[in-house]
Amino acid sequence: MYFDQSSFHVRCEWGLHGLRAIRASIDAVIVVDVLSFSTAVDVIISGGASVFPYRWRDDSAQRFTHEKGALLASRRTEVGFSLSPNSLLTLPAGVELVLPSPNGGTLSLETDGIPTFAACLRNARHVARCAATRGRRIAVIPAGERWQDETIRPCVEDLIGAGAVLSELPGTKSPEAEVAIAAFMAARMNLEAVLRSYSSGRELIEAGFGADVGLAAQYDVSSAVPLLHGDRFLHDRTADH
Repeated sequence: MYFDQSSFHVRCEWGLHGLRAIRASIDAVIVVDVLSFSTAVDVIISGGASVFPYRWRDDSAQRFTHEKGALLASRRTEVGFSLSPNSLLTLPAGVELVLPSPNGGTLSLETDGIPTFAACLRNARHVARCAATRGRRIAVIPAGERWQDETIRPCVEDLIGAGAVLSELPGTKSPEAEVAIAAFMAARMNLEAVLRSYSSGRELIEAGFGADVGLAAQYDVSSAVPLLHGDRFLHDRTADH
């Protein structure tokens, strides 16, 4: 099928429908949700904690958290640890955090047991190198945002983040992957200004979360490699060898 990009080793497709179209023929998947799920996951893993991705912060999230004996992330506008990466810088090592996210969290739970990584600009290089050890057929899935009717809104920060990962992966690349790489290369020397200028970044800045945009714009500062083990992201220990 044309939409699975199966004539190329390295592939890129948007959101949940893209993941479902592509997942049957890949060896590993990399979820990219720069503002802010995958950046938050990187911060959590870097600090020695772990994270359970979840879809929504609702009653079921409360029950899931209780079953796991974990801590449920606060809403972003509340005090405490939340989807705001800046709020997670002081998360103690060893904490198991349930992190609801309708975009990156949902994608992470829809990969059907395929080795699943979470990547952002901060850890793109290390994640790509570890994912490449799982096989040649790698899919990078930029999460995008959602319109009010729940349809996907492709967003620049995830295209750039996907491009950062794709640029480090070996093998033949689909045209979709090449476009994402071109977007990353165009923005690479001025990432923070670019992220601050686009819709998602402006929205966070106006809501008082400008520090999150700054953290998300940092490139290649983290060696954390979040790999999904069952229903929880942990650091991929193979990255340490």
